[in-house]
Amino acid sequence: MGMLLVAVVVFMLLIVVAVKCVELRQKQGIYLAREAQLQEQIALQEVRSEEIEEFRKYTKTKKFAEEVAKDKLGLVNEDEIIFKEE
Repeated sequence: MGMLLVAVVVFMLLIVVAVKCVELRQKQGIYLAREAQLQEQIALQEVRSEEIEEFRKYTKTKKFAEEVAKDKLGLVNEDEIIFKEE
């Protein structure tokens, strides 16, 4: 009787371990997919960061200041001629 009881307990433990193993494999698949998604987001954010850095450098140039002055304030250089529609 004692040996049968031990065999039943061992068998039940085997079933629990097998079920948990399957659950862990499913979670691993989910985590791997999430990791790939996050790696893609990191790559996109790195590209965006580079673009922002380039724009930051551009905003410190004279060309940018002239463009803003022309577009936003309507200013022109001394040697430019303005033609207006009638």
